Amino acid sequence: MSTPTTLTIPTVTLNNGIEMPTLGFGVYAVSPEETERVVTDALAAGYRHLDTASAYENEAAVGRAIAASGIPRDELFVTTKLWISDAGEEPARRAFGRSLERLGLDRLDLYLIHQPYGDYYGSWRAMEKLYAEGATRAIGVSNFHPDRLVDLDDQNEITPAVDQVETHPFFQRTVDHQVMAERGVQHESWGPLGQGRSDLFTDPVLTGIAASHEKTVAQVVLRWLLQRDIVVIPKSARPERMRENLDVFDFALTDEEMARITTLDTGASTAFDHRDPAGVAFLGNVRFDT
Repeated sequence: MSTPTTLTIPTVTLNNGIEMPTLGFGVYAVSPEETERVVTDALAAGYRHLDTASAYENEAAVGRAIAASGIPRDELFVTTKLWISDAGEEPARRAFGRSLERLGLDRLDLYLIHQPYGDYYGSWRAMEKLYAEGATRAIGVSNFHPDRLVDLDDQNEITPAVDQVETHPFFQRTVDHQVMAERGVQHESWGPLGQGRSDLFTDPVLTGIAASHEKTVAQVVLRWLLQRDIVVIPKSARPERMRENLDVFDFALTDEEMARITTLDTGASTAFDHRDPAGVAFLGNVRFDT
């Protein structure tokens, strides 16, 4: 096993005072068979912020990689998520316990409602209690549009610490970002590199900026997000790409370059429209062995 790299990644302070690394490692769509190796490589590269979900069906593999790494628990920031079929106060508490067991941890750093569907109000009540008990250091949401985020915030005691939403140059979420900032919610990007569903890596604006900094398009995009105060969780199965995605703190984009990237926004998802009725119906009927 590779010796884990010691790398200082900047942190952001969440609305409850805890520190969250601004750059982490996501394991969406990594098979359970591959996950342990991939997370082991990521930890060796220097990542200390890991993002998984019960719906990814790879929490146990993430847990095995953490256990084998020898990295002290307090050096790691671990996020997982609650799926729709486990929504509701009692189901959410049970699902949390199963996730914790699979991960082999005695607490989480961040627990998120994965989708804004089902009885997520009941889920939030359970999560507020888990937070009060110290079972998770922070709670938040994922895929909540501004209206749903504002409603949840206004009608409950605890403001979500994080809203994790698809964000990349072609879907920049400017309004979402403003609402989150006003509410003290940290914007976190999933799919920061477009998940390979667009021409992001060949876009002439991005390739031109990358060439001027002697960086890759991926590094430019991650840097652009970080300069917008957005937390990023890129994914890669290749150790060299993992290291490359961490190498984004030695340069800065100019205001003019930031503005040029702004022109790429299409205002539309390249992955999934969370307000499409057919898509909502599909997700609501997806079940996992959680």
